[in-house]
Amino acid sequence: MLAEIITIGDEILIGQIVDTNSAWMAKELNAIGIKVKQITSVSDDADHIIEALEQAQKRARIILITGGLGPTKDDITKLTLAKYFNMGMRRDEGVLEDVEAIFKRNNRPMIDLNIRQADVPDGCIVLRNKNGTAPGMWFEQGPNIIVSMPGVPFEMMYLMGEEVLPKLTRSFALPFIYHKTILTANLGESFLAQEIADIEDSLPPSIKLAYLPKLGQVRLRLSTSGPDEQKLKDDVEVYVRQIVDKLKPYIVAEEDIALEEAILNIMKEKRLTLSTAESCTGGYIAHLITKHPGCSAVFAGGAVTYSYELKESVLGVQADTLNTYGAVSEQTVREMAEGAIKHFDTDYSVAVSGIAGPDGGTEDKPVGTVWIAVANREKVVSKVFNFGSKRIQNIERSASSALSMVLNLLKEDVN
Repeated sequence: MLAEIITIGDEILIGQIVDTNSAWMAKELNAIGIKVKQITSVSDDADHIIEALEQAQKRARIILITGGLGPTKDDITKLTLAKYFNMGMRRDEGVLEDVEAIFKRNNRPMIDLNIRQADVPDGCIVLRNKNGTAPGMWFEQGPNIIVSMPGVPFEMMYLMGEEVLPKLTRSFALPFIYHKTILTANLGESFLAQEIADIEDSLPPSIKLAYLPKLGQVRLRLSTSGPDEQKLKDDVEVYVRQIVDKLKPYIVAEEDIALEEAILNIMKEKRLTLSTAESCTGGYIAHLITKHPGCSAVFAGGAVTYSYELKESVLGVQADTLNTYGAVSEQTVREMAEGAIKHFDTDYSVAVSGIAGPDGGTEDKPVGTVWIAVANREKVVSKVFNFGSKRIQNIERSASSALSMVLNLLKEDVN
């Protein structure tokens, strides 16, 4: 069963907002056995919307539309759909009750624009929205189902969870879709592919292998679908075991998690603690770590020390070290890591100091030069990296490399 997602709004096309709705919807559809064939973003233009809808119906049975359902003149989705399906408009009393309840709850007066939110194409099935004033609308045209929902994420999520997904599940006999993800690190995509070429060649047509690279990491995703969920899992597991055995030094986790989460899981199991000492990454490593629930069992905290003074006072870096070698040096970053272990009393630490750019580089230390050190209570491991000239990319690549170094030291100690 195939679906297509259409997002409506000039704000998406000019980059004012990021389309997170489609990613969330695709994941939820996949979980109930519906594959997304295509995702399309269109402008607030009736002809453009109709053209996208016509093309989508040639590719997929299910079309989900978000956006353009507000009370203002640029929200034209409802009228465009009524025109496309050759329907008149009616006022839905249930929707009107929902709208009135929202305004009453917030002690706000209603104007005519708000009341007209209850007007819907007279041939649609109304999906009542308890989280907003714009209802969802379900249309059936021949074999196709078209659903229109608000673009506001929490309103769309409510309608998907409470109305659309249960209704789709009842409407179709859907297969199981099964994905198994293996997280690897420290080996590039092309080298991974070369290592497991024989396994990939032996995969049956029903199992697909995808490579998903991301800054020093590659996720390998095996996917299949069919009526018997347990058989799907058993079939995929045969090849998972072959891949894991072949790539054992590079395997981080046999699940779809981030690198820092894998590190947290290992350290939590071993009752180990971690701290950070960051300069050019500005707390980004700590941010990645603290995104994950339960991180407090491992992560004690850290420091963002840009200046010489804070490197000295917070981390105990020697003034002579800074004056002789500079902030971006092996000597400094090693003392930062040692200082984090000592002052934050943790089992492990990671320290980063570099030149993120776009300025600040010198002939011997150009923009993109980053020193990273990881430490435990017995030793410190340090390494220099030479990234590019883009500040954000340098920060992200520094964080990814730092986490990979933590993982490597951790695996040496726990294996």
